[in-house]
Amino acid sequence: MIKVGIVGGTGYTGVELLRILVNHPDVELKVITSRSEEGVRVADMFPNLRGHTDLQFSVPDVQKLGECDVVFFATPHGVAHAMAEEILNTGARVIDLSADFRLQDADEWAQWYGQPHGAPGILPQAVYGLPEVNREQIKQARLIAVPGCYPTSVQLGLLPLLENNLLGEQMLIADCKSGVSGAGRGASVGSLLCEASESMMAYAVKGHRHLPEIRQGLKRAAGKEVQLTFVPHLTPMIRGIHSTLYASASGLTQEKLQALYEQRYANEPFVDVMPAGSHPATRSVKGSNVCRIAVHYHAATGQIIVLSVIDNLVKGASGQAVQNMNIMFGLAENAGLQQVALLP
Repeated sequence: MIKVGIVGGTGYTGVELLRILVNHPDVELKVITSRSEEGVRVADMFPNLRGHTDLQFSVPDVQKLGECDVVFFATPHGVAHAMAEEILNTGARVIDLSADFRLQDADEWAQWYGQPHGAPGILPQAVYGLPEVNREQIKQARLIAVPGCYPTSVQLGLLPLLENNLLGEQMLIADCKSGVSGAGRGASVGSLLCEASESMMAYAVKGHRHLPEIRQGLKRAAGKEVQLTFVPHLTPMIRGIHSTLYASASGLTQEKLQALYEQRYANEPFVDVMPAGSHPATRSVKGSNVCRIAVHYHAATGQIIVLSVIDNLVKGASGQAVQNMNIMFGLAENAGLQQVALLP
C-alpha cells in the first residue's frame, strides 16, 4: 500500500483528493493537515466522508509527512515552496496541485504571482504532470507540478494541431468558462450566490495567471512560441470547464481532423474524442477524470473549432494528481479513477 499524506485538506481540491483516495485500492491515508482545523475530524467537516476515514486534521509536520511515500499539496500558491524540499529530502515524493512549480522560469513565476519564487533550487526537478504529454518523465519524477484546470482543457484541445504543425504563426483564441468552485472555498464576494447565480462574466481579460502556463505547454507542443488570446469567464455552476478553442487551417476536411484527434488520443484512458458533430457538455464529465473533446471544421472559412470539457476539480486538479501518482508508482493508470460522471 502507498502511504499518502495531504497538506491542506480543507479546500475543494483537498476534499476531492480525499473522495478519490479513500476508495483507491492501493492507498493508505496517513496524514491530512490544516493549521486552522487541528484536531477536527475530517468527517465532521466533510460529512460525505463519514464511514470512509477516521483521520483528524493535524498541523503540518515534516517528519510525519516524510514517513509517507507521497505527499500531495492542495494549498494556495507559495505554501509548497516552503516545505517541498524538506519533504523531498526525507525520500518522500511530492505532488503539488498549486501553481508553485508549473512555470519553468522562476522570474516569470514571480511576475505573475507577485512574490519571489520560494524554491528555485528544486524547480529544475519539477515535472509538469500532464500525462498525455509527459508520461515517461512522470514515471521517474520525485516532484510533480499538476497542471491548472484551464491549462489542462486548453492544451488537450490544441495538442494534435500543434504537434502536427497545422497552425502556422496565427493568433489562437481560447474562450473558456469555469464553474465557481474554481475560485476556491474561501469566502469572497464574487462567489456569493447572489453575485454568481443567473449571470456570466469575463474576468482577467488583460492576463490570467494560467496564461503563461498555457503558453509554455503550447510552445512545448509546437516547438516554437505560440500566440494565444485567453479569456476566462465565470459561469453560474459549481463544477466544470468548457473551453471553446478557435484556430484556422486550409486543406483540411472534417474527416481528416476527426481522424487526427482520434489517433492522437486512441490510447489515452482519460481523453474521449467524441463523434463528429458532437457538442460535449460539462455535466457529461462531472465527478469524473475525463476530458471530452469534439472537433468541428468549417470548410468555407478554414475555421477549426475545438470543444473541450473537464471537471475542474477532477481532471483539472485532484483526479489528475492521482493519475500522476498512479503513473509514478507503476499502478494501473485508472486505479481509483473509474468513477462515472454524474447525471443529471
